[in-house]
Amino acid sequence: MKLSFYGAAQMVTGSCFLAETHGKKFLVDCGMFQGGKEFEELNYKEFPFDPADLDFMLLTHAHIDHSGRIPKLCKEGFTGKIYTNHATVELCDIMLQDSGHIQEMESEWKNRKRLRKGLDERPPMYNVADAVNSMKQFAGVDYRKEIEIDSALKVRFINSGHMLGSAFVEIKVYENGRWNVYLFTGDIGNTNIPLLKDPATVEEVDYLVIESTYGDRTHSNGRGQSKELLSIIKKTAAKGGNIVIPSFAVGRTQEVLYDINKYKEKGLLGEFDKIPVYVDSPLAIKATEIFRRNCKHFDKETKKMIAEGDDPLLFENLHFTLTSDESKQINSDKKSKVIISASGMCEAGRIKHHLKHNLWRKESSVVFVGYQAPGTLGFSLKTGVGKVRIFGEEIAVKSGIYSVEGFSSHADLDGIVDWIGSNKKLPEKMILIHGEKEGMENLKNTLEDKFHREVLIPNMGDTIEITYSEEIIDHKDIIEVEAAAKEKITSELYELIDLVEKGYGKHVDMDKVINDIEKLKELIS
Repeated sequence: MKLSFYGAAQMVTGSCFLAETHGKKFLVDCGMFQGGKEFEELNYKEFPFDPADLDFMLLTHAHIDHSGRIPKLCKEGFTGKIYTNHATVELCDIMLQDSGHIQEMESEWKNRKRLRKGLDERPPMYNVADAVNSMKQFAGVDYRKEIEIDSALKVRFINSGHMLGSAFVEIKVYENGRWNVYLFTGDIGNTNIPLLKDPATVEEVDYLVIESTYGDRTHSNGRGQSKELLSIIKKTAAKGGNIVIPSFAVGRTQEVLYDINKYKEKGLLGEFDKIPVYVDSPLAIKATEIFRRNCKHFDKETKKMIAEGDDPLLFENLHFTLTSDESKQINSDKKSKVIISASGMCEAGRIKHHLKHNLWRKESSVVFVGYQAPGTLGFSLKTGVGKVRIFGEEIAVKSGIYSVEGFSSHADLDGIVDWIGSNKKLPEKMILIHGEKEGMENLKNTLEDKFHREVLIPNMGDTIEITYSEEIIDHKDIIEVEAAAKEKITSELYELIDLVEKGYGKHVDMDKVINDIEKLKELIS
């Protein structure tokens, strides 16, 4: 198989990989580049391949850095099927339309600036209609159900535990007289996160293409982040401030709601038990409904709660704000509250309004519960800047800034190593994607020391051709070779013994014969 890396190569975003085998061309993921102007410009460039030449596409999960350029791909000529888990189809239906709406709004705003500079207008990368049209090509698949593309190419999706519907993509290819298994991890889930099952183990992998987002970090306290968030809420409410949580609309928002539900049920918030919680994101509201419809993917603890009549994503004083007017009212109310709003990296959406109203307040807190890519507003705040510019206005950063990384839905360094080691067969080769340079180098060294396997880090645009090595012999083949050799050696031994028994010993060197017999016995054993 030939693999070309057109995104998430020595960077975290823009997941996009072209695979070529047996006359077939297909993509694994087609994500959007995120993280500042330099990255955003990559989204407008032509694909380094002709979308019309692709036979099909495989999608690991719905997050925009993995799915966000699918409408552009379809708009520019791709007509094949997009295979992914059923829940991912549902989530992409709302997320890609939301992305199309953002493209339209940002294009309108940017074109006003371009016209003032005497530049030509530039159309959006795609619009809502393009997103809707792309959904016609999606084909939902159950976990672990095998799709036979043709007699030499088969595909399965295996639960990766990262978010609702996320999957490892297993690709089986018949090459040089044997089946080779390629596995694209997408994003590997953290263990023991709320709602979802842990990442599944896999039976067999020959070549592993694996994420490395947290390749040089560990989540300090695992599920202890729940206590940390609880402490921040109580401490901030005691000062009369707001707790602003920039959160990804899909996945992280639902996990935070799950934990706050637990605080309220167990009375852990004390005098602040009735503190209002606002989910201020139309996308997050729709995503929460999809989560509730797909409870079959939840873990045992959550399923038990639902069976007992407790909805883990609903509680007293939880408010969902759909309209912009409702959103504005949140900041006009001076009482302490929890505000969960998108986007998770603070680059767009209603979160910027909430930051504008709260960053300058010493009594308020901003709590990051997910990865912040370099170049984003979230990254700047997390790394301790004193001032930021929001909607053209300079805002002093006086609020508390917290990072609760245990909420991360990505496996950390230990989690990645443990997951690889838990699988039934170690891969022959590993290829690192979806990470920053330092993290990738650290993970590469760790994996090579631990597993004694070759680990590659491709550059953007690199192509790697993986061919079957004659030195790698299937275990079954080894047994057959050993059996044939044993049979041949045994035959030679009996010929020698027969020669001696027939009285021909006087014509040969008996010491040599006895020595040869002993050597043959050792070979047989």
